[in-house]
Amino acid sequence: MRTNPSGAPDRTTTQAWQAIGGHADLVERVSYRGAGEVLPAVLPVRELARATVGACSLAAAELLAARGGGAVPGAVVDEGAVATAFISERHLLVDGRKPTPFAPLSGFWQAADGWVRTHANYPHHRTRLLAALGLDAEAGPEELSREVATRSARQVQEAVYAGGGLAVAVAPAPGEDGEPGRPGDFKAAGLPLAEADVVGEDGGRRLAGGELPASGVRVLDLTRVIAGPVATRTLSLLGADVLRVDSPRLEEDPDSHTDTGLGKRSTLLDLDTAEGRGVFEELLATADVVVTGYRPGGLDRHGLAAEELIARRPGLIVAQLCAWGWTGPWAGRRGFDSLVQAASGIASIEAGSGDRPGVLPAQALDHGTGYLLASGVLRALTERQTDGRGRHLRFSLAGTAGWLMNDIVPEPVEGEGYDPAAWLTEGSSDYGKLRYAVPPVAYEGGPRDWATASTLWGSDRAAWL
Repeated sequence: MRTNPSGAPDRTTTQAWQAIGGHADLVERVSYRGAGEVLPAVLPVRELARATVGACSLAAAELLAARGGGAVPGAVVDEGAVATAFISERHLLVDGRKPTPFAPLSGFWQAADGWVRTHANYPHHRTRLLAALGLDAEAGPEELSREVATRSARQVQEAVYAGGGLAVAVAPAPGEDGEPGRPGDFKAAGLPLAEADVVGEDGGRRLAGGELPASGVRVLDLTRVIAGPVATRTLSLLGADVLRVDSPRLEEDPDSHTDTGLGKRSTLLDLDTAEGRGVFEELLATADVVVTGYRPGGLDRHGLAAEELIARRPGLIVAQLCAWGWTGPWAGRRGFDSLVQAASGIASIEAGSGDRPGVLPAQALDHGTGYLLASGVLRALTERQTDGRGRHLRFSLAGTAGWLMNDIVPEPVEGEGYDPAAWLTEGSSDYGKLRYAVPPVAYEGGPRDWATASTLWGSDRAAWL
């Protein structure tokens, strides 16, 4: 069943599409097949999820038409596929083993005056969290709980941040004015959903016709964890040659990479060395897209500021992702989906009747922003077909949070039920036999799975196919 059989554009999809510069008259090309009550929450997560995937599907169809000269294909997105993909990390099985999404020291902890959310999935973040609070390096959940209870939530937040760790005070739910209610805390309201600037001169790069929207597009992927890798995983589905580049000094979680590395390759380069920089510059010389997922300014010391990259490679599209937005006192802080949920007030909204903060039914800020970022890149490639110029795109988890909390209106639920098994498949990989979620991005004639499974992290040659 299609949820908009009349052809009237879905309002949330229209918001997402226009945020990435799409023309409003194309939104009617997207429709949805309902799957019942998927991703249930207080906030309209279902609407956010399907709209971001719908906008991405439309952007893919538009680019395919721009390259081939035909009409823009229609896109029918299944909400069951969307719901399954938005929790792809939970559906993943590796040789029958189910990964653990959060480490023991990642979670909510009661402080003297409220709650704190920590993130300690990576060993270096765990080490910094414990050191910042004066705890032994081998301390566990009980010790952390006792220590946090002796301090205010704000004190924990600032002490851990100063120590290079990750913790935020859980903000109360916004009041009638939309503000969280505690002066000086982070506010997601008013942040842009997407930003795009046209930069530089015509680089002479145009894409010829291709079987897939992104066929022949070369993407340097400098992202980690979920949002950025979901974006580049989507570009690989659509035909791009995606090469993920990581530092050899900062390891990635193998399960996370297995889930988000589908269709991509992975290499290691030390950009602090002349050899590593030289190889990177060779890759950049023929790249079409660079996607980064680090804090504002985090890569500038390597000469990887967006304007510098586009100056060296006219026509390059640089898409950047961060947690807290690109301006304001929180812009330079580290962050993850769970922390943005806590600091923005989402965790309090989703708490229900209990005192303990709640969570969204998916890492929806991560996944939603990932599909938006992929949409923005696809639209930038479409526009580059006309003028040949580069684009600088910016997205943030906080911008997506503000959109979810303030601008999305719930839509009627249709469909008779949801079985995720219909949207799971199996395949072999270097990590073992996989069960994984199929891609939700869909347009007429589009691909239904990735061409390859994830390769071992860091195991591929630093070269284009």
